[in-house]
Amino acid sequence: MWCLAGTASAQEFSGRARIDVGQSRITEAGRRDVFVDLHLSQGVPYRLFTLDAPPRLVLDFQEVDWSGLRSGDFLRTDRIRQVQFGAYVPGWSRMVLELAAPMAVARAGLEIDPETSAAHLSLHLRPVSAEAFAAAAGPPYDPRWDLPEPAPLPDPAVRDPDAPLVVAIDPGHGGIDPGAEVGSATEKDLMLTLARELREVLLRSGGFEVVMTRDDDRFVSLERRVALAHLAGAEVFLSLHADSLSEGLAHGATVYVLARDASDTASALLAERHDRANLLSGVDLSAADDQVTDIMLDLARQETRPRTEALASALISGMTNMGGPMNRRPKRSAAFSVLKAADIPSVLIEVGFLSSPRDLRNLENPVWRAGIASGIRNGLQNWRKTDRARRPLVRQ
Repeated sequence: MWCLAGTASAQEFSGRARIDVGQSRITEAGRRDVFVDLHLSQGVPYRLFTLDAPPRLVLDFQEVDWSGLRSGDFLRTDRIRQVQFGAYVPGWSRMVLELAAPMAVARAGLEIDPETSAAHLSLHLRPVSAEAFAAAAGPPYDPRWDLPEPAPLPDPAVRDPDAPLVVAIDPGHGGIDPGAEVGSATEKDLMLTLARELREVLLRSGGFEVVMTRDDDRFVSLERRVALAHLAGAEVFLSLHADSLSEGLAHGATVYVLARDASDTASALLAERHDRANLLSGVDLSAADDQVTDIMLDLARQETRPRTEALASALISGMTNMGGPMNRRPKRSAAFSVLKAADIPSVLIEVGFLSSPRDLRNLENPVWRAGIASGIRNGLQNWRKTDRARRPLVRQ
């Protein structure tokens, strides 16, 4: 069955599908056209749409098992710069094609074999002008995939000063976005493991409540990570990462606080890498705040900033005392989007770098991870004591 595809289209089926690695491919024909052929064990609901800056084609499915699919074998044309695929939200999968130049879907169709129920999704892409592409681009709204519409929230309850500290732990990347990769090690898996272990250390220590932005291998947008922390009433936000950065032979743990401009070239590059992963996954937050809102948020951050700086210093001290190792400049600043909660002290911890053999060995060592988790806990405990003492001095 064939159907025309505009900005978005969807087809209804049900159940779980597996990718047929041997038959699925992205190829080109002549000098213009690109064909995407996905062979699945059965038909499932799907939708497709385009996004601009950079030009991308996004395909969502309910739900596809991508096991065995390798982008190097699947992608057979340089007219698609990159392809990503994986879990998106519970029950749904996503594939994102970054286009080398603007292209439109000329034809899309899903054929079902009546005897085997196997499905063949085929897309025909053709070049279009940048103006035509931009005019048609944009995600459709669908509550099965997207964040709900904003709703009024009640005023936050006044917390007892002796109540447990609510900590939001944010394991970086996930699902469609693996983060840094070295051999079989991926940033998303290592950070999820560390986040779970840190949660256990905090809960066993007493005095903490913990919320995780993800507790399995799923994609969570930068916007939603911050939203989840707000919904949980988090008082601290810790984003855990372990990037790969060869320049300067980076190694050791680093704690980042938010800044409009990065403190150094490496920090700027990391910020670009972190936010670009979100862009490739089909979410663009570049126009999330209007000018007035941005000014109001900046005013709120002026009061949160000194508390965040103190938090970063306490975490560095805690991890250093547990043996680190720490980066030669352990405290830095960068414009990470995930740190932009105006009212929650938020830091991003690069626990190490997968590009450093020593750091990778540490991250894969449960004994080392236990030590660094204890260091983070100690830092949080010391920060909270100091923060409580300073709170009466903060303008209300």
